[in-house]
Amino acid sequence: QVQLVESGGGLVQAGGSLRLSCAASGRTFSSYAVGWFRQAPGKEREFVAAISWGGHSTYYADSVKGRFTISRERDNAKITVYLQMNSLKPEDTAVYYCAGSRRYSDYAPAPSDYDYWGQGTQVTVSS
Repeated sequence: QVQLVESGGGLVQAGGSLRLSCAASGRTFSSYAVGWFRQAPGKEREFVAAISWGGHSTYYADSVKGRFTISRERDNAKITVYLQMNSLKPEDTAVYYCAGSRRYSDYAPAPSDYDYWGQGTQVTVSS
């Protein structure tokens, strides 16, 4: 069973930074692609960033390219995926979710590509 737990959200002023973490458990998770998505009130869940199972390839939505960085670390059986968010804008305000795909080991931009989801963490950027 795979479990994902996000942390690191909060309130920040425009131009500030936050780092989100996604702690993953499950013995097969190391072979999964991992993505970050976000959902603002009244909007559909949208792709933010993804990283391949080995961490060698990363992908970003145009809206965050150059400001956000996705990375993953493995410490024995524990895998953590980070989303470093810099130069935050009010339009980045949303609930952020990490997700794991057992069907894809590389680029996977659609929510339907993912099989496991965390509970989400709120990010609020004030102007």
